[in-house]
Amino acid sequence: MGASLPPKEANLFKLIVKSYEIKQYKKGLKAADAILKKFPDHGETLSMKGLTLNCMDRKPEAYELVKLGLKNDLKSHVCWHVFGLLYRSDREYREAIKCYRNALRIDPDNIEILRDLSLLQAQMRDLAGFVETRQKLLTLKPNHRMNWIGFAVSHHLNSNASKAIDILEAYEGTLENDYPPESERCEHGEMLLYKISLLEECGFFEKALEELRRKESKIVDKLSYKEVEASLLMKLNRLEEAEKLYRLLLVMNPDNYRYYEGLQKCVGLHSETGQYASDEIDKLDSLYKSLAEQFTWSSAVKRIPLDFLDGEKFREAADNYVRPLLTKGVPSLFSDLSPLYNHAGKADILEMLILGLEESLKKTGGYPGRSEKEPPSALLWTLFYLAQHYDRRAQSDTALAKIEEAMQHTPTVIDLYSVKSKILKHAGDFTAAAALADEARCMDLADRYVNSMCVKRMLQADQVPLAEKTAVLFTKDGEQHTNLHDMQCMWYELASGESYFRQGELGRSLKNFVTVEKHYADITEDQFDFHSYCLRKMTLRSYIEMLRFQDRLHAHAYFRKAAAGAIRCYIKLYDTPPKTSTEEDNELAKLPASQKKKMRQKQRKAEAKAKKEAEVKSEEANVGGGSKHGKRNVKAVDPDPHGDKLLQIEDPLMEAGKYLKLLQKHSSDHLETHLLSFEVNMRKEKILLALQALKHLVQLDAENPETHRCLIRFFHKVASRPAPTTDAEKLILGVLEAERPTFSQLHDKSLMEANTVFLEQHKDSLMHRAAAAEMMYCLEPNKKAEAIKLIETSLNNPVSSNGPLGPVKEWKLKDCVAVHKILTSTFGDQDAALRWKNQCAVEFPYSTYFEGSLCSTITANKASKQVHENAENGTAEFVSLNGTVEKLDALKNLAI
Repeated sequence: MGASLPPKEANLFKLIVKSYEIKQYKKGLKAADAILKKFPDHGETLSMKGLTLNCMDRKPEAYELVKLGLKNDLKSHVCWHVFGLLYRSDREYREAIKCYRNALRIDPDNIEILRDLSLLQAQMRDLAGFVETRQKLLTLKPNHRMNWIGFAVSHHLNSNASKAIDILEAYEGTLENDYPPESERCEHGEMLLYKISLLEECGFFEKALEELRRKESKIVDKLSYKEVEASLLMKLNRLEEAEKLYRLLLVMNPDNYRYYEGLQKCVGLHSETGQYASDEIDKLDSLYKSLAEQFTWSSAVKRIPLDFLDGEKFREAADNYVRPLLTKGVPSLFSDLSPLYNHAGKADILEMLILGLEESLKKTGGYPGRSEKEPPSALLWTLFYLAQHYDRRAQSDTALAKIEEAMQHTPTVIDLYSVKSKILKHAGDFTAAAALADEARCMDLADRYVNSMCVKRMLQADQVPLAEKTAVLFTKDGEQHTNLHDMQCMWYELASGESYFRQGELGRSLKNFVTVEKHYADITEDQFDFHSYCLRKMTLRSYIEMLRFQDRLHAHAYFRKAAAGAIRCYIKLYDTPPKTSTEEDNELAKLPASQKKKMRQKQRKAEAKAKKEAEVKSEEANVGGGSKHGKRNVKAVDPDPHGDKLLQIEDPLMEAGKYLKLLQKHSSDHLETHLLSFEVNMRKEKILLALQALKHLVQLDAENPETHRCLIRFFHKVASRPAPTTDAEKLILGVLEAERPTFSQLHDKSLMEANTVFLEQHKDSLMHRAAAAEMMYCLEPNKKAEAIKLIETSLNNPVSSNGPLGPVKEWKLKDCVAVHKILTSTFGDQDAALRWKNQCAVEFPYSTYFEGSLCSTITANKASKQVHENAENGTAEFVSLNGTVEKLDALKNLAI
């Protein structure tokens, strides 16, 4: 508070501060205006008025007043503090820290400013500064528990756990013997567990165990106590004691997989790779059989042995595990067993087992070797499992036959329609998959999960408007976009962005990807309030875990997908920049009069549609804008709903670089990161950065087709560059000449020879052949026909035996689609693309992309044709998605 104010105004200034703290902003403004009437240049009052206006969403006025107040009183710590608070509210943390430091130069012992500064330093991970600030707070207020804990945490975060232990021990030395009181037992117990975790982190296992047992009576969380004790005993190699504790923990929770893992480690039967010798398997089998006798109701004790058993023992254990779940009708059984499909031979055993159960259920109504009858639903869930099994093995026909049989058995089970939708999606018929998912949704309109799956299928089929209308059914007030954004519904935004990208609508696609990136910025921001809360509530272990999670937040799969999607959009925008209005007018002028008229009509329709959508949204906002108390909830209108402004940038590659840096920092172990880095830097002519990306690609997966493409393209591009003239260019050339021999693929070989060797090594793989053909055409364009022939002569060989129903073919639908796009875009040969499309239509008959004979678009056309042919006879046949044929009166249908 300014010392120059008279007592009356000084009391009014205190009222401003109090009103700000209790959020009575109008009252605070009134008091500020009363002071400013007499003292219009009082800096601290101007600053507090600005801070109050900021809370009332009047930011421009707020900044103006705060800056004016600071100008009038540069030596006031209040003005600097308020300026820092203003910056903090706008997430300008670095600027806020500068303001707080300036305030502390004037008032170095101000507790409130120091506390605010420490929160920002923790948020920005200025760990050295965080330690310094927390130390000063402890020096000023040593009788405050939070200051001791904050100082210890600051050292822990600054990689000095031993110092943190010393601080906590010093704090404990200040406490009475009968501490804590009853009201603080939980908080003190958490502090003790945190201290023990620090000792464990430093490797002081003996001391940690001793401390744990000594303070047992003061630790409230007994489950954590036992878990920590068992972990410490195991690390001290006191395995017998640890084993007893893990067995005790299993009595408390026999379905906790971590306890079983700990028990296996104690008895010396744990492998990180999951590979065991035959004698170890026998011992593990005996262990879990004894545990199964003790915990007869546990699911985990029956499921875990399936991971390590094999052969006849696996078949027997799987049989015992599967039968009760099929009888009970557990839809998630396949999801539970799907990891076993990565183990050689286990999928075949499961197939034979389930087929045997199916045959027995159909013949006798019971399982093999048992006289008791099973409920009819057992057959339903057996067929349900088999449908998912054959879908996993890419046998769409068999999978569809099984799910159809299940539907005929019980047509009212929603899961059957969802799984059939998934099978059709994998088979390539996205339209039929979306229709079936919608049918499943309509069977239970109150199920959010089924609704979400339906929306996902619609987006995969590029039915974005329909997906939006379906998603809106589960959003508040029908404001679909606003609510999905507020709920941070990232799966929807990612799927929508991918769909728009496939349709060539870069603005909308980029809008969705950028929105996901903003969600992660919000998640980072959300940690701010926990810096003080966790220290106050003493949830220290959770707090440290949360901070470490935040540090690796941008390595999350959703962020990686969003960043990669945004980069792809910017690359495409760079390659094919949008036409200016002048260029569009010039192109329009060259068209014939009839085409000009069509183009103008199309433009007018698009404008009218956009206008109508805006009016509808405005009406919805007006209707749904009221709350139940009668007050209107006015939400900010998105100024760029279609992402048009995102496309209006001068340098798309520079924007891509911002996301690329985050991927390189947090997802450097993913191939896609370096593929995108290579593409961006090649376009920017940053040769050395492209070389760096290439080296990462070779290190991660040298045999990957994309790596091979980048390798050949890079050195082909380098060879075609003009002779260096500047010193920098000569230096770059010297680096490239020195680096080339480090690539074993190019050692003593020309690029064409390296491409030939790559082809020979991977001649049975479609994608490798396509990559080699593409590079052959890149190096020698006159060999285009030979390169195309190389792709067309690829064989779809079986990859493994598949039980009694024959082999699974090697080709994947997505790979064949990628090859078709290569033939269309890279080679520009429409005839070859058509031949490939016809070939793939046979291999993938359900694919809408290749227009296979069984895809929904073809069957719908055939059905429509049949209607017209049969209409003359008075009847028409309609084939529904479930395979049933409904005969309807033709005249009645035509009337409808």
